[in-house]
Amino acid sequence: MAFLSLVNWWQVLFYVFCLVALIQLLYYWIIFQKLAWYKPAEKVQSQTYAVSVIICARDEAANLAKNLPGVLVQTYPSTHEVIVVNHNSQDETRYLLEEFRKTFKNLHIVNLEQEAKGIPGKKYPLSIGIKEAHHEILLLTDADCVPASENWMQKMQYAYGNGTEVVLGYGAYHKQPGILNKLIRFETFHAALQYLSFALAGLPYMGVGRNLSYKKGLFFANKGFSSINHVLSGDDDLFINRVANKHNTSIMIDEDAITLSAPKKTFGDWWRQKNRHFTTGKFYKPVHRFLLGLYGLTHFLFYPLLILSAIFFDWRISLGIFLIRCISQGIIYKKSMEKLNEKDLFAWWWLLDIWMFIYYCIFAPALWKKPKKNWH
Repeated sequence: MAFLSLVNWWQVLFYVFCLVALIQLLYYWIIFQKLAWYKPAEKVQSQTYAVSVIICARDEAANLAKNLPGVLVQTYPSTHEVIVVNHNSQDETRYLLEEFRKTFKNLHIVNLEQEAKGIPGKKYPLSIGIKEAHHEILLLTDADCVPASENWMQKMQYAYGNGTEVVLGYGAYHKQPGILNKLIRFETFHAALQYLSFALAGLPYMGVGRNLSYKKGLFFANKGFSSINHVLSGDDDLFINRVANKHNTSIMIDEDAITLSAPKKTFGDWWRQKNRHFTTGKFYKPVHRFLLGLYGLTHFLFYPLLILSAIFFDWRISLGIFLIRCISQGIIYKKSMEKLNEKDLFAWWWLLDIWMFIYYCIFAPALWKKPKKNWH
């Protein structure tokens, strides 16, 4: 009887493995394929809007010296401005910006010399930057980001159409040698595969502040960040989670519309960065928490259940299920990596996908951690 009970348990485990694999396949076949085969609709009429680019900086003199020129020299035929909010910097930021302004007349500098009590993170300086903006279309990026081309501004505003109030872009990382660079870039790609695909499926849930655009009127109509001021991060993902919907959101993934950032140099620095970002997930809308949680859980369980099913049930059936998932995943990854200019990662995708099991083990505890009170 004990043996039969054990056999039944392994059968149950195999059925759970089949269910997990099916759920994973449904995500790839129904949701993620939307990015893989995405083709932007041809616009009958195109309009060039006035744009306000907003960058918040705190002790970012080195990054601004390197990256700000890429924003200031954008090829843009319409009215535009670049607002840099210098938030209580103690380095040479103020003097550097003054030097830039001598050459670039469209640079608007806002110097903040005080903190906003009870509002952690960069929501306060960003709110001030938005209030100072002269134009309805806001384009946000960070001091450590540089546009991939001089057409970034043009491409991002091109995604606006009738009813569009939010445009989600892709913020990539510079390609550098080393394993850590591949891990960081794959995780960034994997996150983009989710938020861009969900947006195309009519369920937008986040954007990244490295490359994000929305309308000034939308910001004020929703009382800015007032509902999320108690959260350290969230000036990008939580705000979008609250205001974006299937009717007012579009994406822009043209190669010229990508921004590039310098990745962390050590695993410890990356770990601290990701822990800070993960603390906002608990504040997403319930439907988003459920769908993202279900995907993450089944992604995490897939490989352990595959191994156990292959050992204790039938390795041939288990291998067949693995191959179906592997082929589906490989096709979606290849097409999506081509879309996001991450083609070099494809040769490593199967190892990087296995790495995601370890990734979940390392970073999942951050979902329950209390965030610290700084944003730099």
